[in-house]
Amino acid sequence: MKLSELPPFAPATVVAVADVGANDAIGRRLRELGFVDGEFVRVVGRGPIGADPLLVQVGFTRFALRRSEAARVTVLPEAAE
Repeated sequence: MKLSELPPFAPATVVAVADVGANDAIGRRLRELGFVDGEFVRVVGRGPIGADPLLVQVGFTRFALRRSEAARVTVLPEAAE
């Protein structure tokens, strides 16, 4: 599932960040921000128009991401207990 499709406040784990091409600056920056394999992530807010941008929490830090950027992050939703 893509991070952009994750329901609000649903816990998930990052699986991968997709690169568009060689030396993809956005993919590299997402990994530098903490979107790495195994990291906890959740969507904690959405913008008012077209749900863009998304407010995403990775670890204990929050970032505003465009939906197109969030769509590059593959996540595995955690099962409800």
